[in-house]
Amino acid sequence: MKVHVNADCISCGLCVSICPDVFHITEGGTAGVYREEVPPELEAVVREAADSCPVNAIEVG
Repeated sequence: MKVHVNADCISCGLCVSICPDVFHITEGGTAGVYREEVPPELEAVVREAADSCPVNAIEVG
């Protein structure tokens, strides 16, 4: 599974609090990912972060 944070991010930090192993806040203040390819053991929590994003800025596929 791959993950990406799009330009709709409002920097709420929810994804980072849910899954700090994948998401972080960039120097620009928005969320980013450490790696686009998500390890199988983190897929469920990445989907939880995506489902929790208030502006649907997290794209998984």
